[in-house]
Amino acid sequence: MKLHGIQKMTLLDFPGVVSCTIFLGGCDFRCPFCHNFELVDGTAQPVMTDDELIDFLKSRKALLDGVAITGGEPLLHRDIIELIEKIRSVGYKVKLDTNGYHPELLEEILEKGIVDYIAMDIKNCEEKYALTCGLEEMDLGRIRRSISHLMNGSTDYEFRTTVINEFHTAEDFEKMGEMIKGAKRYFLQRFTDRDSVPYGNLTAPSFDSMHKYAEIARKYVENTQLRGVE
Repeated sequence: MKLHGIQKMTLLDFPGVVSCTIFLGGCDFRCPFCHNFELVDGTAQPVMTDDELIDFLKSRKALLDGVAITGGEPLLHRDIIELIEKIRSVGYKVKLDTNGYHPELLEEILEKGIVDYIAMDIKNCEEKYALTCGLEEMDLGRIRRSISHLMNGSTDYEFRTTVINEFHTAEDFEKMGEMIKGAKRYFLQRFTDRDSVPYGNLTAPSFDSMHKYAEIARKYVENTQLRGVE
């Protein structure tokens, strides 16, 4: 497998674990607020192979405890299981980011018990899900199944939403709360713009709005927290 990026050390991407983050190319969504669109449209060139990653990990055993796998969408790659098993074989914990659109592969990974933590995006309420993903239509049953797999499994997880003025309202958070009612934890992260974002007219909610949305979500997920908000 070819890897399209690596952050050699982070304290932020894998909760409670000093880790590196690897980036896989390709995604089946076209979110207009994506920070890693160069991974989506294929302009990001590979930086290493999985064998080179393993050599790197072996050399960093004294510094790192985990590997966060993100994208793009990692579950587009059927050989993701082989990659995860290689990483675990050299003694690392694994965190996986996913958009939730591949419930069959997610279920297989959960059943194998080969990841320590999973973060799944909740893009919006169902009525606005496809729009928020930059698609004309999509099978929301896939999202529901992935939510169910995580909430009924034994692997630690979080749901998370990137909050954008142009896409989210208070009513949307009522509906999203219903979608994941009773979940272990839910993070709302405030949109930040950067040059790689494909659509240039998006804005971040105010701090007051973020706290308001979090209060709404806590009616459904008690452990709702904010990221990127003081």
